Amino acid sequence: MLSMIIAGVAGVSTGAIIAYFWTKKVAKNSFSHIEIEAKARAKALEHEAELLLKDAQVALKENAIEQESAFQKRVAKVDERNHALILKQKELLKEEEAVKALENTLLEKERALETLERQKQESINDSIEKIQDIASLTKEEAKAYILEKVEEQSRAEVAAIVRRYEQEAKIDGEKKANYILAQATTRYAGDFAGERLINLINLPSDEHKGRIIGKEGRNIKALEMLLGVDIVVDETPGVILVSSFNLYRRAIATRVIEILVEDGRIHPGRIEEVHEKVESEFEQKTYEEGENILIDLGLFPMHEELVRLLGRMKYRASYGQNALAHTLEVAKLARVMAAEMGGDEKLALRAGLLHDIGKALTQDMGGSHVDIGVDICRRHGEHPSVINAILAHHGHEEPDSVESAAVCAADKLSAARPGARREVLESFTKRVKDVEAIATSKPNVTKAYAINAGREIRVMVNAKKMSDNEAVLLSKEIAKEIQEKVQYPGEIKVNVIREIRATSYAK
Repeated sequence: MLSMIIAGVAGVSTGAIIAYFWTKKVAKNSFSHIEIEAKARAKALEHEAELLLKDAQVALKENAIEQESAFQKRVAKVDERNHALILKQKELLKEEEAVKALENTLLEKERALETLERQKQESINDSIEKIQDIASLTKEEAKAYILEKVEEQSRAEVAAIVRRYEQEAKIDGEKKANYILAQATTRYAGDFAGERLINLINLPSDEHKGRIIGKEGRNIKALEMLLGVDIVVDETPGVILVSSFNLYRRAIATRVIEILVEDGRIHPGRIEEVHEKVESEFEQKTYEEGENILIDLGLFPMHEELVRLLGRMKYRASYGQNALAHTLEVAKLARVMAAEMGGDEKLALRAGLLHDIGKALTQDMGGSHVDIGVDICRRHGEHPSVINAILAHHGHEEPDSVESAAVCAADKLSAARPGARREVLESFTKRVKDVEAIATSKPNVTKAYAINAGREIRVMVNAKKMSDNEAVLLSKEIAKEIQEKVQYPGEIKVNVIREIRATSYAK
């Protein structure tokens, strides 16, 4: 039993010893593996550190090279600037030396001139003494003789100077003459336009001139501002003049003044009342005149707006030729031509009557009368041949029918006959319209009238939206734009008028 216990203990002890050594061996193997891995990682880290060190060294070298290059460039720039400064300093020294040399030369010349002047005076004195001795002349006589000789010698030089100034005077005179001719030509144009653009109003007596002018000129100012015309009251007995490039506006103004003269009551309130009445009468009158033309030509029906515009053409001129008279000429000529060529007489007559219908609105709207006429006639359903005639008579399209071709030919005949048109008048009216258009294009401007043969423009502005200071700036702005865009003789006066009216009624 004991032996078995001892044997068991011995077996256990042996197993424990074996287990201990086995465990130690396993642990040793495990620690060896970890040690290998750690060494491998350490080598990798060491290699990476070497690479980083090499990269850092390369970067440091590159940075040092760049800094060295930048430093060398700066040094080169500094050297270059120093070299430029040295050259500049040398140039300045040379210039200073040249200036000193010039000063010395001038001083020497001045001394030489003084010497020559002294010698000349001595020579003159000697000559005078010799002449006195030889010719028994007094000092005054000798001086006069010498001066005469000097004058003879200098006469050629004087003649050359005179010729030079004569040539300069001739050139300046030609410029002045051209300027005077230009002024005279443009003023003649204004006078010629005045013959075509002035209405005479006969007065019962010269006392009515004072009434038209009013106290401190308030009546004539109210008339000119409201009617947009220039009223001329001069010394001609029993007559005043109404001037405006706009025939319609001038006709209204003439009628208003005639009514006021007949009535005898002339004051601003009455002027506005009569003006409103005459304007409505003229609207009706222009429609009736257009209607009468259509009745005479047998061209009904036609849209009311076209009828009214046709009547209004009586108060429109183109190159000095009345637009309505020109239109009737074209219409009648076109009818005859179309009949000879086998076309539609009535259609040719209608196309000729409407070919310039846009001119009735160009003074109010601006733009091409062709585009305006085409737009109006298309809007009111006119025949395609009428539209084509409007476009073709100024070359915007080719005539596509006998009727439109007849209108084009008739338009050329009416415009080209001797005395039909006046280019000078049209250029004058165009200039005046351009001046008005510049003013009306500005914000807060309600009305603008060119008066005094286009030498003055009155601009009415909205007093609620524009201050006095802004009105001053507006006048300068309009004047500057007119100066840049419009060709005109003399000057144009720009008046900006800011007026506030308050109206109330007692009931």
